Amino acid sequence: MKPRKKKRALKRNLFAALYTLFAWGLYLLFIPIIVVLSFKKKYKESIPARFFLKNNPPLPENRIWFHACSFGETRALKPLVESIGKERSVLTTTTQTGFYEAGKIVEEVRYLPFEPLLWVWVRPQKILAVMEAELWFLLFYLAKKRGAKTMLINARISDRSWKSYRRFRWLYAKIFDYIDEVYAQSDIDRRRLELLGAKSVVVTGNIKLAQIPEVTKRYPKPSGIVVTAASTHEGEEEGILHSFSEWKRAHPDAKLLLVPRHPERFDKVYAIAETVARKEGLDLARWSRTGSLEADIVLIDAMGELINLYAVSDIVVLGGAFARIGGHNPVELLPFGCRLVSGRHIFNQKAIFSQIEGALFCDLDDLAQTLEKAFHAEPPKLKERVTLEPILKGMADVV
Repeated sequence: MKPRKKKRALKRNLFAALYTLFAWGLYLLFIPIIVVLSFKKKYKESIPARFFLKNNPPLPENRIWFHACSFGETRALKPLVESIGKERSVLTTTTQTGFYEAGKIVEEVRYLPFEPLLWVWVRPQKILAVMEAELWFLLFYLAKKRGAKTMLINARISDRSWKSYRRFRWLYAKIFDYIDEVYAQSDIDRRRLELLGAKSVVVTGNIKLAQIPEVTKRYPKPSGIVVTAASTHEGEEEGILHSFSEWKRAHPDAKLLLVPRHPERFDKVYAIAETVARKEGLDLARWSRTGSLEADIVLIDAMGELINLYAVSDIVVLGGAFARIGGHNPVELLPFGCRLVSGRHIFNQKAIFSQIEGALFCDLDDLAQTLEKAFHAEPPKLKERVTLEPILKGMADVV
């Protein structure tokens, strides 16, 4: 090795060692908080697996290793996994909902351990393909050091987070030293990623647009107009319920299917819906108890049913954008001819919404009036569909 290259390698390895010591320090500092959080239903599986490696052995070696953070990103990997081959693919995720979804796509699924634990956990793989913005230094460093070609796919940097990324540009530059190829959602994302130090950046569009949603169970369509409030968050349900109740006065046969994003909030959201329903004189049902969609308001307290509900819906009010969450993926509802209403806080889904014609946007105060507009509107359409070919081509030399 030439002296200059040797010096550069020593500096990189020194940084990796210092970074690891810092990560261990954080780990030890926050162990009490981690232990307390592990008793919460939302984290009862993910925290023991990620921070203590409980029931979380290393992945099989020499596979195509995909990593995604949560449910939506994990689901978007399905077409890629099917193209590569399920038997050659393994998948890690961060959240409990992502983990369950990953189990529907591949056989070998793990929670991604906290960074310093990766030293004893990462095994040699053919490819590491990480979704969107999961930029963990030791993940890429160790995967690359142990023989994997490294890729960041469907990469994005939202308007909201760009300032923070720039502040830590020095760190991201070091991460991108260990990423061979980057596939960005848009030209804006490409420019931002290159400013952070990314190399070999190709714009492919958002791969979430490549997936055609599949109905897993067909339900009879309820009578009347069906409004589905999908993937709602804290601070959204009460406003949606009041707006629907107001709009329902002009459409007595309308029904609302209320689908909270996180299962640990089912009971709380039901209590909110119960208060509104009592005040407005509406029937309320909990789907797990009745199995029926015929009440005025139905709380959907189950996971994995959203696509099936889109298939019987006339209007979808997509959550996560009335509160400052950043929005959710609207593409899944398009094949079913639903009208689409969203809040305005779509900063995490801006690239996807830019590819859709006919979506309606409003605040909670204007939702009742916007529901009426949606009732008379045409269903939204996708401007274009993305291809997975550039990413598959990038994997072909290894696969």
